[in-house]
Amino acid sequence: MPVVRVTMWPRPIEQKRELAKAITDAIVRIAKAPPDETYVIFEDIEKENWAKSGTLFEE
Repeated sequence: MPVVRVTMWPRPIEQKRELAKAITDAIVRIAKAPPDETYVIFEDIEKENWAKSGTLFEE
């Protein structure tokens, strides 16, 4: 049962649908996992909650 977590800034639902399909297709093709046992979890992180090199991306 593959589980793929995608952490990113919020995206439109259409982009998430496209990503979920592409990721699932890749897992099925490469790992030979059944699509109905492949999970993709999206975790949206607002820019105010994400920093790099000590600076928030919101700034």
